[in-house]
Amino acid sequence: MNKDKGGFIFILPALIGTLIFIIIPIFCSFALSFTDWDLLNNIKFVGLDNYKAVLSQKEFIQILVNTFVYAISTTIFAVIIPLIIASALNTKIRGSETFKTIYFLPFITPAVVIAIVWGWIFDPNIGGVNMLLKTHYTWLFSTNLAMPVLIFISVWKLIGYNVVLFLTGFSTIDNSLYEAAKIDGAGTNNIFFKITLPLLKPTTYFVMLVTLISSFQIFDLIYVMTEGGPADTTNVIVYSIYKYAFEYFDIGKSCALAYILFAIIFVLAILQRRLAK
Repeated sequence: MNKDKGGFIFILPALIGTLIFIIIPIFCSFALSFTDWDLLNNIKFVGLDNYKAVLSQKEFIQILVNTFVYAISTTIFAVIIPLIIASALNTKIRGSETFKTIYFLPFITPAVVIAIVWGWIFDPNIGGVNMLLKTHYTWLFSTNLAMPVLIFISVWKLIGYNVVLFLTGFSTIDNSLYEAAKIDGAGTNNIFFKITLPLLKPTTYFVMLVTLISSFQIFDLIYVMTEGGPADTTNVIVYSIYKYAFEYFDIGKSCALAYILFAIIFVLAILQRRLAK
């Protein structure tokens, strides 16, 4: 058998799966974004009406702001904190392997489980946070506190994965550069800002991009913990897509909002790439 044909046969199942579950749904959902369909009646073509309706909704601006606040805040903290932790672990401190495992555990824990457990922790009546701080805050029911709590939990979940990525970046830096810098009398801060950070730029860009994209797609924590409340202060684009599709049964608007989110992420990815250069 020809080697090329043999290789194609091996990857054929993956190609078929990609075609059926990714490529075809992309084209179908894009087509549905120009229609009016409630899953029961006939599909009606409405052109750009769904996009106009979604963008003209009075709560759209708040949802958009919520999404940006959540995504940008999560990205900033989920990049800076893992970078600091990875720098400490890279110094070969005692028990570093144990710390790596502990930090990585939240990332591989199902998001629904995390949401349920943290929901108990922040419960205003029996939650451990209020007991520890001796306060009576209604964390997830407060318009001022619900979003910061979600950002905190998301950062906590992402730290381990980003630490591993940064440690991989640290492993690519030649130790002879650090030795030469120390011989020249460079201090710890100078070494970090003049050598480590510039050489970590590709890793940092990747971590920022992946974290930003995943943050814009947040759904599970909000679905379990707040359901977009209170007063839509934690309602984000992906949760609104779900509500349009499975609560309002308006598939056209749901798909339209999904492609608006795609456009936002696409533009941000291009801007981030240009800034990285």
